[in-house]
Amino acid sequence: METNSMSEPPAHETLLGTYLKDRRARLDPAAFGFSSERRRTPGLRREEVAQRANISATWYAWLEQGRGGAPSAEVLDRIARALMLTDVEREHLFLLGLGRPPEVRYRKSEGVTLRLQRVLDALDPTPALIRTATWDVVAWNRAATVMLIDYGSLPPQERNVLRFIFLDPRFRAAQYHWESVARFVVGAFRIEAARAGAAAEVEPLVDELCRLSPEFKAMWRDHDVRSHGEVGVKHIRHPLIGPLAFEYSAFGVDGRPDLSMVVYNPATPADADRIKCLIEAR
Repeated sequence: METNSMSEPPAHETLLGTYLKDRRARLDPAAFGFSSERRRTPGLRREEVAQRANISATWYAWLEQGRGGAPSAEVLDRIARALMLTDVEREHLFLLGLGRPPEVRYRKSEGVTLRLQRVLDALDPTPALIRTATWDVVAWNRAATVMLIDYGSLPPQERNVLRFIFLDPRFRAAQYHWESVARFVVGAFRIEAARAGAAAEVEPLVDELCRLSPEFKAMWRDHDVRSHGEVGVKHIRHPLIGPLAFEYSAFGVDGRPDLSMVVYNPATPADADRIKCLIEAR
């Protein structure tokens, strides 16, 4: 009796083996310089995947057959490249093969899409921004500009949250509890950069801040860590409209592990109205 493609793999196979077979069946041999003649099944042969991954053809065959034990992370990484897997497919491969996601490979953000910018704009008069894993601000709405800082007036390399907190006296003056805010940001920055695999990328910024700000240097040496997903109420002193209160939250951006959206929701209707009036006055 025939089985359909959605049925469970045979007992001697594993979910990893079934997934590998499915992925290689989707590849065009001609695209990799292999002949398409005399093939009984579509896609690459096992030995061709093994060749591209620089591993033993026997070992690769065992993986598909559910034999030979768990592969190493290095082998899975080679196979992922050989099969031209996307980041999501690579993560799924590691979950099947090792029961955990792969180590993070940090990639510098290239900004946001117009669609994501429209999401920010639709939140007015709620201030919102997008920041990277290294806490560079890469997108914002008008409410964020009037409530926090005019990011567009700064060079891109200076649009960094830690720079604002430790090097900009205007930002410090706006905080009712500057030290508490600064400690929270340093702790959240530390763990988020590590989680993103960006330790090397943030080292120049950390070195610069340690040189320019004794307070940052002391907080960094405390090795405190915080969750960037924590929520709470933030109070600031606005130079034009006075005290404001916000419920702030940070969210991951779907499909963009390098980005987070930070939203400052006005705590009261009165706060929202004052921000709206400030936006309209500009």
